[in-house]
Amino acid sequence: MNIQRKYSLPNCTLLLEGLSDVTRAAHFQEMRPELSILVNAECYLSGYNQPLTGGREFFESLVRAVSGYAQEFLSSVPNPQAHNQESELVEFQKIDSNRHRLIIHSEGAVEGFESNSKNSKRPPIEIDLNTVQLFDLVEAVDQFFADTQTLPELSLELQPVTRRYGGASQALIRQAVPAAVGVSSLAVAAIAFNLIPPPQIRPPQPKADEQSSSTTKSLTPPASTAATPITAATPTPTPAASTKPVVKDLEALLNTVPEITDPSQLRALNRQVYNQIHPAWTKRSGLQQDLIYRLGVAADGAIVGYKAVNKEANQGVGQTPLPHLLYNPANRPPISNEPIAQFRIVFTTDGVLQVSPWRGYARTPDVVGAKITDSNITKGLNQKLYNAVRQSWTGTPTFTRDLKYRVAVNKNGVIADYEPLNQVAFDYFRETPLPQMFNAIYGSNVAAPNNKEPLAHFQVIFKPSGTLEVTPWQGYQQ
Repeated sequence: MNIQRKYSLPNCTLLLEGLSDVTRAAHFQEMRPELSILVNAECYLSGYNQPLTGGREFFESLVRAVSGYAQEFLSSVPNPQAHNQESELVEFQKIDSNRHRLIIHSEGAVEGFESNSKNSKRPPIEIDLNTVQLFDLVEAVDQFFADTQTLPELSLELQPVTRRYGGASQALIRQAVPAAVGVSSLAVAAIAFNLIPPPQIRPPQPKADEQSSSTTKSLTPPASTAATPITAATPTPTPAASTKPVVKDLEALLNTVPEITDPSQLRALNRQVYNQIHPAWTKRSGLQQDLIYRLGVAADGAIVGYKAVNKEANQGVGQTPLPHLLYNPANRPPISNEPIAQFRIVFTTDGVLQVSPWRGYARTPDVVGAKITDSNITKGLNQKLYNAVRQSWTGTPTFTRDLKYRVAVNKNGVIADYEPLNQVAFDYFRETPLPQMFNAIYGSNVAAPNNKEPLAHFQVIFKPSGTLEVTPWQGYQQ
């Protein structure tokens, strides 16, 4: 079976194609297929129309040269691994502080790239990168090493450079880090300046310790919100990268934390997920097939991971906002054994977003929070809500089906929350006054609901004829 893996960043994309070893495939029947035999590797760089291509030897040389040069650049200590012309297909040369030359000596010949070599037999390919492009390439390699289901036997060791050989200053770090938007740069810098202790020398063990800094299949503590076949954001344990997420297997994450299954909580999170993805999905045309994903969401609505369910989703993740919506630990407390909810996300070919719990609802959900239940009070609030909405609803409806909403008000009749109950209510919500009424109070029509006080809930129906109906809430219909 042909398998593809893509590691994508704004200025660089690595695309690996290969096969699964049938002698080992049985061990991974319940997981993503393991790409254990590399057939082709492609490296796409911004500003160049043609990719760099090659086989296993080219790819291994590329990751060695990238890691070695990144360490050299941040430490100002020469690293022979980055310039080994005799035994490596790939090497780097520093042109200046913001320009870096990538040289491919053989195998990966690509039309469209210029060569300055005098070797007429097979001239090398030379590509000049800026620092941002370089560190996007570093982070793409980082994502590969974080993917336990792609070339698992391929590992890389980085040795720390002692302080007394380091000529770089803190000024260099301050210049390099902003350009290197990934945590890869910070971790490599930590190694370069001996901020991370060198690996302990231990007697050989029957099985390598996955947490060992010298044998782990991670170039550096990787961090990205870019697309990988299985992506999850979890906190890195190293001090040098404590403010960025680490890319890990979503299924592995779900095996280590509790799962949120309460229907009422899932319903509330369902809304939060929709409200995050819906406005961010701007590329709604051009899909040939539905893109289906499995999403991991924390209790506060933060998207902590996603996994492509179908092949099209894996290839088309760049047409979705998911890579940019993974939570940033700099803006919230790190994920630490928090319960995770799972959702099924579908980006349909007709531009409709579908969000639903991965396992469905075990029972009919209820509204979260305290409720106003006194019939006399709710009767008065029912009329007050009707009058407010009726007065604000102007214009001629263009929809042809009823728009159904749940609307909650506080004891003063002020709208505290609302949510669409059917798809047409999502599609035509701008033809109702609810967003404007809500925005006038909270400054956003997707603000979190007010759960700090008891609320009265109602079903509000906008009919194509212009009729408005407001009735006491009877619960969700499943």
